[in-house]
Amino acid sequence: MKSQRWPLAREGFPFLLSSALLTLILWMLGWNLLGVLGILLTLFIAYFFRNPSREIPTEEKAILSPADGRIIHVGEYLEDRFVKTKALKVSIFMSVFDVHLNRAPASGRIIERSYNPGKFLVASREKSSLLNEQNALLLETDDRWRMVFIQIAGLIARRIVCYAKTGDALTKGEIFGMIRFGSRVDLYLPLDVKPLVRVGQHVKGGESIIGVRP
Repeated sequence: MKSQRWPLAREGFPFLLSSALLTLILWMLGWNLLGVLGILLTLFIAYFFRNPSREIPTEEKAILSPADGRIIHVGEYLEDRFVKTKALKVSIFMSVFDVHLNRAPASGRIIERSYNPGKFLVASREKSSLLNEQNALLLETDDRWRMVFIQIAGLIARRIVCYAKTGDALTKGEIFGMIRFGSRVDLYLPLDVKPLVRVGQHVKGGESIIGVRP
């Protein structure tokens, strides 16, 4: 699976083209005020689906952020669905202004993928980790080290996109999906990972280092 190299996520092209076409029609009809609003909408769509280049850290033991956003939780948590043990949980809230493409925090193979429908609570609430619609990926590295990262839909986000399938190999920093219009990503790591982030910190997917494994 290859990362997208376009400056715009491919899911954004239908929205961008539709908005641009509608804007053109409005201007042709002489509805200038609506045409201006159409231009602003088109620019926002291009901004929302942007795919900026990232400098992927080369440190072998570094665990990267799977998403852009604000850290809202760092701490020990009993993860009883996949790794079935206590883990270091790091939660990232993605506002509507953040890049919404998700990137692999480490290199490895997807050994399990699980999608669960659910509610659409505000993604910054802790209950959303359990109750909201979500897509979970269990990744195992070459040396049998496992982690879980979960895409969680939010109040506005109603569409989780995941390109990765069970058996796929991911490279650290590689794009594996996205969530549209505000959401959350939870990352569950073994307790021997040393966290390097704090609550309130803003991180960049595929670039910021969440922690370092032994």
